Amino acid sequence: MMDSSKRRALFRLMVEERKGLLMPGAFNALSARVAADAGFKSLYLSGAGVTNMYLGMPDLSFIGLSDMADHTSRVRDAVSLPLLVDADTGYGNAVNVAFAVRTLERAGADAIQLEDQVNPKKCGHFNGKDVIGTDEMVGKIRAAVDARTDPNLLIVARTDACAIHGYQAAIDRAHAFAEAGADVLFVEAVESLEEVEAMPSLLPRPLLMNIVIGGKTPALPQARLAELGFGIVLYANAGLQGAVLGMQKAFAALGATGMLEENPELVVPFAERQRLVDKARYDAMEKRYAAP
Repeated sequence: MMDSSKRRALFRLMVEERKGLLMPGAFNALSARVAADAGFKSLYLSGAGVTNMYLGMPDLSFIGLSDMADHTSRVRDAVSLPLLVDADTGYGNAVNVAFAVRTLERAGADAIQLEDQVNPKKCGHFNGKDVIGTDEMVGKIRAAVDARTDPNLLIVARTDACAIHGYQAAIDRAHAFAEAGADVLFVEAVESLEEVEAMPSLLPRPLLMNIVIGGKTPALPQARLAELGFGIVLYANAGLQGAVLGMQKAFAALGATGMLEENPELVVPFAERQRLVDKARYDAMEKRYAAP
């Protein structure tokens, strides 16, 4: 596995190229393996994804730092790809943010996302959100920057102000976040195509564009977002939505017929499942360390 400092430095370079690095979301170690196997160059550990798949609950602040640190370490053990970890609001004030950054960095994060919602936060594409003051969020970002031990650990600063105070207020906040030391800026839930296209020319740092399937932001192809100069194109929960559909289809077929075989339209083969979890490596270990 690549040394963490080298991996973070490489990831920073990829983001700063502003060529629309396509990033899928993972919600556990196996989903991270599937994404890596599909050829993606980086991953996002989604707080919403962990909440949905781990607890079966909506993205309404039901998970905390220990949950995300645990999932981060499991994903890091499973894949060597650069990993952006969703840390929601930082789980408290600036002091809590500093602790969260240290904890997630040790767990294997290569970038940490923080947002300016009032705690408890909501999914960025839900109604009824609110945001803290700009000055308070600036303090959180400064605390995050000071807390990291590796200067190549990226701090991604998200604002949800667009839905509450409007587009220009969100742009103004993003400028303040950049001045506080944020490496990547994330303006959530922009609803106008023209505003999406204008953002890279308005802000001084690489931008993350979050495409939520069925959400508020109009989707553009990755190639177009790269042309506009976005640093990251995030599909935080595309894998989750695909996994749910797959489970629904498989369980519906099982319930309807009382039997399910290796139908490639419904399930992956048994051998493919073992390949994805790297069973051959454990077989080799078992043989190597067996008693003579």
